[in-house]
Amino acid sequence: MSTCEISQATRLGDVRGQDSVTVTGTICATRVIAVGSGLACCCVLADGTGELDLLFLGRTAVAGLTVGTRCGIHGVVTARGGRLAVWNPRYQVFPAEDDQTGEGSEQPEESAAAARVDAEAVGFRVYLSAAPGAGKTIAMLDEGRRLSAQGADVVIAFLEDHDRPLTQARASDLETVPRRACEYHGARFEEMDLDGVLRRRPGVVLVDELAHTNVPGSGRHEKRWQDVLELLDSGVAVITTVNIQHLESVADTAEQISGVRVRERVPDWVVRRADQIEFVDSPPEQLRRRLLRGEIYPAGQVSQALTHFFRASNLTAFRELARRFLADDEEELVRHLARLRANAGRGATERMLVSITPVPGAEDMVRRAARMAAGIEADLDVVHVTSRPGPGHSADGLARLRDLAAGLGATWHDLDSDDLVGALVEYAKNEQVTQIVVGSSQRNRWQELIDGGSIVGRVSRLAARAGIDVHIVALREARARLG
Repeated sequence: MSTCEISQATRLGDVRGQDSVTVTGTICATRVIAVGSGLACCCVLADGTGELDLLFLGRTAVAGLTVGTRCGIHGVVTARGGRLAVWNPRYQVFPAEDDQTGEGSEQPEESAAAARVDAEAVGFRVYLSAAPGAGKTIAMLDEGRRLSAQGADVVIAFLEDHDRPLTQARASDLETVPRRACEYHGARFEEMDLDGVLRRRPGVVLVDELAHTNVPGSGRHEKRWQDVLELLDSGVAVITTVNIQHLESVADTAEQISGVRVRERVPDWVVRRADQIEFVDSPPEQLRRRLLRGEIYPAGQVSQALTHFFRASNLTAFRELARRFLADDEEELVRHLARLRANAGRGATERMLVSITPVPGAEDMVRRAARMAAGIEADLDVVHVTSRPGPGHSADGLARLRDLAAGLGATWHDLDSDDLVGALVEYAKNEQVTQIVVGSSQRNRWQELIDGGSIVGRVSRLAARAGIDVHIVALREARARLG
């Protein structure tokens, strides 16, 4: 699963642990072995000077690798149970009549060079990231273009460009296999044409979004990762992408951390089967900036994403999960996931709401509420009741408050009601809010008597009946002006 320079070992007897090798031999035995809670196919490669175990995680058989098959492999050697082994090696099967010495070969030099490039690229490569927008699709396309420039036969089998100009530009000079159109519940969809790719028979295919669920009836497999496995078993190399939250072992914890449902999942063993997993990293602050600039999601989805999945704490947690997955210590990953679930459960017990109107001092109140929420690791909702505009209200002021809430990682809600207090407390009860922050009253006693009493007092009374704490925050700009 790691990147390595190719070195040559003419005899298996010369191979040592940690060597990066390209060797040729004959399969002398195959068997299925247990690895952790899963299975692996073990093919024993021999050349008369030694043996090497070829281990294919999550598989019980490997197409073309049977007893008596002559093949070449490339990978990094490790020691396992007193024997030398290579996990998920890149391999090439040689026909029995092939002369591997090269004597008598009339293959043109240009064709031989292209064949070497294709042979080097054969395998399974995964670009893994902690969140959408980190750059894994760009990394996949750049690698495809690099291999193509070296002579490999590279095609795009499926690409999710999300109408991003940069992604489309990177893909423009690569061949794309046309998608397969299908209908489902009266709507038209396009999926990867697996049979079309197999007919085209390229050396390397680029397949975006490994965890994707295929539209029912669009092909013989339910999941895209199953399409990928069929491509690999047919001898086609695959480069693909996936986010850490879509791994089966991580998905439930990711849901608890982010509050966002993870519907599409891929078994861990599929990703661990890769010859190479590359982590495409992007710091949380950079991802949030990209999101605000509209480089990840359309404008209408930005506010929701910032306050849910793309919260800085979530992105940091997913980043750490990806690193621990790559460390390949399954027991430590399980312990870390358990700790995250426990912390997510504690954080979910508190939820704070701040009620605002676009008046002087409102921005400071939102900032103060955000600090209070951060101190108890609570989610923050910013609520504005829309039907009672008062003095000093303005569209520009409301827009500034929306932007501020998004930047602080809070969720904005507009409530349409003539009963500000009733709507506020009812929302708090329905959303399991545990604490409400309100600003001190700016109205005189006469105004409060006309409207049936202080808004702050009414909120406090109704919230107390619902078991919700209330914090009263002074509107500082207003207080300074009155003083």
